[in-house]
Amino acid sequence: MDQKKENHGLKLPLQLVISFDQVISFYDKYIEDKNHPYHKSALEITEYLDNYPELREGFTDLSKLEVYQEQIDLVLEGLFPEILSDNEIKVATVPFSFQSFKYSNRLKSILKNAGDDYSFTARNLEEKELYLHACVMILNVCYGYTIDLKRPFYFDVPDKNLGITKHYRVAFNGDFCQVIPTENAPKITEEDVHLLLDNYDNIEVWKQKFPLESYIFKGFGIMNLFDVTFDETLSSIRENLLRSDDDLVASLRENLSEFFNIKDLKLGFSVYGNIEKDTYRSLIKRSESLLFKSEEEVACSEFFCKGVVTQIFEKHEEVAISDMERYGELSGKNGFYKRLKAQGIQSIILIPIVASKGRDLAVLEIASPRAYELNSVNQQKLRDIIPVFEAAVSRASEDFQNILEATIQEQYTSIHPSVKWRFYDAAEKYQHKVSKQVKDPMIEDIVFDDIYPLFGQSDIKGSSLARNEAIKEDLITQLQLAIKVLEAALEQHNLPIYEELIFRVETYLNDTQEGLKAGDELGILQFLKKDIYPVFNHLKATDSKLAVLISEYINSLDDNLKVVYDKRKAYEDSVNILNKRLANYLDKKQEDAQAMFPHYFERYKTDGVEYNMYIGQSLVKNKSFHKLYLYNLRLWQLQNMYEMEQVAYNARKEMEHDLEVASLILVHSSPLAIKFRMDEKQFDVDGAYNIRYEIIKKRIDKANIKGTTNRLTIPGKIAIVYSQDKDAREYIKYIKYMQSKNYFGKLEKLELEDLQGVSGLRALRVEVLYQDNFNEKSSMTIDELMHGMNA
Repeated sequence: MDQKKENHGLKLPLQLVISFDQVISFYDKYIEDKNHPYHKSALEITEYLDNYPELREGFTDLSKLEVYQEQIDLVLEGLFPEILSDNEIKVATVPFSFQSFKYSNRLKSILKNAGDDYSFTARNLEEKELYLHACVMILNVCYGYTIDLKRPFYFDVPDKNLGITKHYRVAFNGDFCQVIPTENAPKITEEDVHLLLDNYDNIEVWKQKFPLESYIFKGFGIMNLFDVTFDETLSSIRENLLRSDDDLVASLRENLSEFFNIKDLKLGFSVYGNIEKDTYRSLIKRSESLLFKSEEEVACSEFFCKGVVTQIFEKHEEVAISDMERYGELSGKNGFYKRLKAQGIQSIILIPIVASKGRDLAVLEIASPRAYELNSVNQQKLRDIIPVFEAAVSRASEDFQNILEATIQEQYTSIHPSVKWRFYDAAEKYQHKVSKQVKDPMIEDIVFDDIYPLFGQSDIKGSSLARNEAIKEDLITQLQLAIKVLEAALEQHNLPIYEELIFRVETYLNDTQEGLKAGDELGILQFLKKDIYPVFNHLKATDSKLAVLISEYINSLDDNLKVVYDKRKAYEDSVNILNKRLANYLDKKQEDAQAMFPHYFERYKTDGVEYNMYIGQSLVKNKSFHKLYLYNLRLWQLQNMYEMEQVAYNARKEMEHDLEVASLILVHSSPLAIKFRMDEKQFDVDGAYNIRYEIIKKRIDKANIKGTTNRLTIPGKIAIVYSQDKDAREYIKYIKYMQSKNYFGKLEKLELEDLQGVSGLRALRVEVLYQDNFNEKSSMTIDELMHGMNA
C-alpha cells in the first residue's frame, strides 16, 4: 500500500486511503464457485487486476485516480451498469473530501449544464462539521455506538440551459469502506463518550479524543443523488411566506421559476376586497400585479371575460390560459388580454385564494412569455403549493386586520402608551376567568388613584367672531353675485318677477351686512335653493348670454358645500396651520417629557390646543414616583407653554388671518383619581370631590379678573390659575428664573371673580417676550432649565 500521506486539503481524524479491495473481493466469490455463470469473467477480471495491486492495497495520492481510470472503470462496472447510467444520478467518491472519480452518464450531463465555473460541493457543509461527522462514524463503526448525527446533504446545481437551480439530496452508500484505528488512536471509554455528547460545539474536546489522522479510512463511497427540486421549492416557499419581507415577490418568483423550469417566469398578485355581488366591482387593496398598476378599483365583469369571472370570483377555482392570442380572439380582446399582451405574456395561471375570514380574495398571477408553457396540465403541480399560499394569505389578512384594528384604536380610541400595561393586566385577568369558565365574567375597572393633574390650553382668541365675520363676507359675495344675474335677466326680459326677486335678495343682503343672527345663514341658503335656483335653471336653458353669467355664479361656489367659501376657507386654513404647528410642537416635546418620568397625556384640537397630563405612582409599573417629578413636569409645562406662544407668534407670518392665542395653566395641588369610562372610551376624574377640578377646567377660560369685566386669558400673556399659596410660590420661583433669561416680562398677581359652583381662585399672569425668529433647536432643554434653576 502506498504510504504517501495526502490530506486532500482537509484536517480530519482520518487518513483517507482509496481502495477497491471490497469490490474486488466480491469477484473472488465467483472464482471459488466454478459453476457460477460469472466464474470465467471474474477469473479474467481478477487476473487482470492483480497487475495493479494498489487498487486492493489502497493509495492516498489522488493523481492515481487518473492513472488507474481504465482499471477503476472496470472494477466499478457492476456498480454503474450501462443500462442504468442514463437514468441514475450516481457518483463514486472519497468520503468527506467529495473528491469524485466515477460518474453516471446522467450526472455528467447535469454537471456539464452547470457550467465550467460550478464546483461540485455540498451545501453549507463546514470543515468543523466534517470533522465531527468523521468522529461519530468512528464511534459507530469501531466502538459499536449508535450515535445519530445523520442529516441530509444537498447539492444545489445550476442548469444553464433552463436558467434555474436544481436541488439534489444525497443518499450515501458506505458498504465499500472500513475504518481502522492506528497506534496513535486513544482508547475511547464510556466516560469519553458522555463527555463528547455534552460538547458538540467544543471542537477541541473532539480533537483531543480523535487526533488528526489517528484512524485510517480505507475504501470509497457511492453517492446517489435524487432530484428534490419540488420539495426544496415547497420548503423555500414556506420559508419565504413566513418571512414576509419586502423581497417576497422576487423570492417567490425565483422559487416558481425552478418549480416550472421557466427561467423568465413572471409573478404578481392582487388582493380584492368588498367585491359587489352583481357587478363584481372591487377595491384593489394591495397589489404587485401583472394586471394593475395604480388602479384602486376595478369592474371585474368588464375587465375579465365571463368565464374568468365565474371561475375566479364565484367558484374560486384556478384558471389556466395556455394561449393568450387565442383567448384574445374569443374574448374580444378585453382589458385583461390587452394588459398581458402589452407585457409579452402568452400563457398564465390565475390562482384565487380566499382569506380564512372571507373578507378578501387574493389572486396569484403566474405567467410565461411563451404560449403553452403554462397550461392546465402543469397547473396540477400547484396542488401541493396552494395550501401553503392559503395559509399565508389567511395569516396576512389577519395581520392586516390587526393593523386596521390597531389603527382604529390608536386614531379613534387611543390608549396612551404609559398606561397600556394596566389594560393588559386587566385583559389577562379577564381571559383567565374566561378560560376557567367563570360564570358571567366581568372585566375590572381601570382606576388610577392618588395622581396629580396638570392642564394646559392655548386658545385662539376671538375665533367665534372671526369665523362669523368670514361667513358673513362669503354670504354677502354670494348674494351680490345672485343680484348680478337677476339684474341682467331683468334687463334682457323686463319681467316684474325679476324685480321682486331682486328686492328679496337685497333685503337678505342688507340684513347680512348689518350682522348675522342664529339661523340666518340657513334661511338664506334655503331661500336661494327654493326661489332663486329654479329661475337660474330656466334662464340657463333658454338664454345663452345669461347662461354664461349663471355659470360664473356656479363656479364661484364650493363644489361640495354649494356656497361661496373663500373667506371661510382662508380662516379655516389659518386655524389649521396654527393648530397643526401647536399640536406637532407639543407632541414632539412630549417625547422629552415622557423620558423624564412616564405620565398620562391626552391632547385635543379645538380652536387651539388643550391637553391633560396626570402623573403619580399608580400610573407606572416597576418605577418609584417622587414629587420631584411633579415639580419637574410643571416646570416643563411652563417652559413649553412659553415656546408654544413663540410658535404661534411666528406662524402669524404664514396665515392669511392674523390669529393670536391666549395661554392658560391650571394648577391643582391635591391628588385625585381617574377612571376609564367604558361607555365613552376615555379617562375622566373619579369621585364627587374630584368633579370640582373638571368644573374649573371647563369654565376657567371664561373667568374675569375680580371687580372688572376683563377676561383673565388674553393674547401675549400666560395665565396660571391656582387656589393655594404654596402653588403661587412654586410658580413665582420658576417665572423669576425665566425672567432672568428674558423669556418673560411683567408678572401680575390677580384675584378672579367667582364662577358658578367655584370660588376662591387666584391667578398669576406673566407677559411673554416674543422672539421674531424663534428656533425650536435653540430652545432650552428641560435638563438645562433644571440645572439653571438649581445653580
